Amino acid sequence: MRRMKALLPGLMVTLALSTSAQEPARPQEPAPPAGGAGAQGGVPPAPPDASGQPVFRTGINFVRVDVIASDRQGNPVFDLTQADFEVFEDNKPQAVETFRLVKVDTFAPDDSVRTIRTRADEEAAAADENARIVVFFLDDYHVRRGSAMGARKPVTEFIRTQLAPADLVAVMYPLTPLDGVVLTRDHESVARAVERFEGRKFDYEPRNSIEMQYSHRPTEVVERIRRQVSLSALKGLAIKLGALREGRKAMVLVSEGYTAMLPPQMRDAVAGFSGLGNPSRGNPLAGENNPYEDRARAMAELDMQQELQLVFDAANRSNTAIYAVDPRGLSAGEFDLTDNIGARQSQDALRSTIASLQLLAENTDGRAIVNSNDLARGLQQIVRDSSAYYLLGYNSTSVAPDGKFHPIRVRVKRPGVQVRARKGYWALSAEEATRATAPARPGPPPAVSRAIATIASESGGRRYVRTWIGTAPGTEGRTKVTFVWEPVPAPPGVKREELKQVSLVAEAPSGEEFFNGPVAGGADGTGPRGAAVSFDVTPGRLRLRVAVEGESSVTLDNEDREVTVPDLTSADLRLATPRVFVVRNGREYQALKADAAPLPTALREFRRTDRMLVRFSAFGKPAGPLALAARLLNKLGQKMTDLSVTPPPAEPEGRQVDLPLSSLPAGEYLLEVSASADGEQAATELVAFRVTG
Repeated sequence: MRRMKALLPGLMVTLALSTSAQEPARPQEPAPPAGGAGAQGGVPPAPPDASGQPVFRTGINFVRVDVIASDRQGNPVFDLTQADFEVFEDNKPQAVETFRLVKVDTFAPDDSVRTIRTRADEEAAAADENARIVVFFLDDYHVRRGSAMGARKPVTEFIRTQLAPADLVAVMYPLTPLDGVVLTRDHESVARAVERFEGRKFDYEPRNSIEMQYSHRPTEVVERIRRQVSLSALKGLAIKLGALREGRKAMVLVSEGYTAMLPPQMRDAVAGFSGLGNPSRGNPLAGENNPYEDRARAMAELDMQQELQLVFDAANRSNTAIYAVDPRGLSAGEFDLTDNIGARQSQDALRSTIASLQLLAENTDGRAIVNSNDLARGLQQIVRDSSAYYLLGYNSTSVAPDGKFHPIRVRVKRPGVQVRARKGYWALSAEEATRATAPARPGPPPAVSRAIATIASESGGRRYVRTWIGTAPGTEGRTKVTFVWEPVPAPPGVKREELKQVSLVAEAPSGEEFFNGPVAGGADGTGPRGAAVSFDVTPGRLRLRVAVEGESSVTLDNEDREVTVPDLTSADLRLATPRVFVVRNGREYQALKADAAPLPTALREFRRTDRMLVRFSAFGKPAGPLALAARLLNKLGQKMTDLSVTPPPAEPEGRQVDLPLSSLPAGEYLLEVSASADGEQAATELVAFRVTG
């Protein structure tokens, strides 16, 4: 086992490799366990050339590597040229074809730091190389409660004091879905999220439906699932970051490391039931000097090394450096005295977990902040590494994809300059190369993609309200705009100030105000339950400013949104914005039928036990009989089934779709409503929604 540990670090280092298509999974990759984060990747944005136009070199053999250059005192060196660098792959010289210095200007003017509200804002901000990207992966599955409390202060101080206003940050947990990871410049909200970080290592109490599925399994099985969930989430996050831009990204992994195999004293028959079915629980020497234990541990470590390699591969292809932060600080062993585990086993387990963090960091050109009680000093290295580096690219002279490891060596001709770079990469296999070069499958229509993009999950508990905006014909040639807000519940275990009031300002670019004031909502005994307001506006651009105030009159949340209001005065057949309602039982259904003006919901994520109702209406002057219809589509825009439409109560001219969700598997869908005259379709609207298990 010791020999295997000595060899593997040199065999698993990889280098970022860009291809002309989405990165395929390696053939030996196991399917992620239930609850693991998914992974989707794409082609990163291109580096700009001298003319300001993006240039991105693609191809199976094109390799890029970022190089950090410093003098003997550790100061960065900024004046190197392309001719100063030499790159060797498999000890063969490579011709550097792309070269540029990435130097972050941390003193960007305030007017260039824009608030991120949409996915488009996120992508535009990530493309700006003056914005460093730092994502904090809080691995609660592998951090004890006390260690998490000790890590909060240095990490939050780093966020608040070391990052520039333009820097982009985010927080992710092992079970956070990838579409819930949104880069933001609101550093304070991220710092507050870190302040709520709670470790759960060796705490097996299930806290959600996913964990309930395996909570009755043996402790060692639960630990293996947790490790695979965490590592698959890391892999997915790396691919997501790689799709945002080509330059260097930093992932801060707060973790006590990964365990390949639990000692016999902790192998309970059911996780969380100490000692159940475990005869070794009271024997501190159980497993020592046992060849069967040593053999099983060696095999388990080999399996874990393969899982770590998948993370190396994804991180290096995505040019993402992992900075592993071990919040334990200086420690004598992995387990406490109360665990009743021998000192040798405890020390071996500690070394193994630290080694897993070091492998992740060293093989992605990051840093492992381990065995240190001063985490703040180690975190400062992230800023230095991400502030200035050289990005080199070359076409490998390898003849064909072989799926093998190719070592990389970077040298600088100038004396006194030291360089740091990744040590190599894993090439695509022949099968992966075939998939990568295959013609891209046609994607969904643009209208479908735009609709699906509107149902991104709220994340991190930062939002206090969700909003919906609808349009319909108004008076005197104007368009009636309806604004709806409803509260977003706080995540379980998160305490925050209750909202008191939501205010709205609606104005044209010229400054003409159409609405300015509170949007009052009723209460149901647990706080505000949402409200709506309608007003007529002039068609064209409309700016909406939303402010959420708390009991202390402090602004808890705000949102600036600009929308384009359509002109609905023409005689063409049009559809008003569909209104969505959700009912969860018979009483709510009867209340909806009896309500003459029910409040639409802005929610677009429902449970399979819910019942979704959508109401819509047409207007204009059709040339013939008007027909209103609806059908269910999958997330690619392909038809699944036609749906029946009926007149809703008190709206004889409109139509309603009543859709129980129990027959739909978890996933994303679209409801298409349409209006046509004389058999020719004239208007359609799409409502995207997500069904959870």
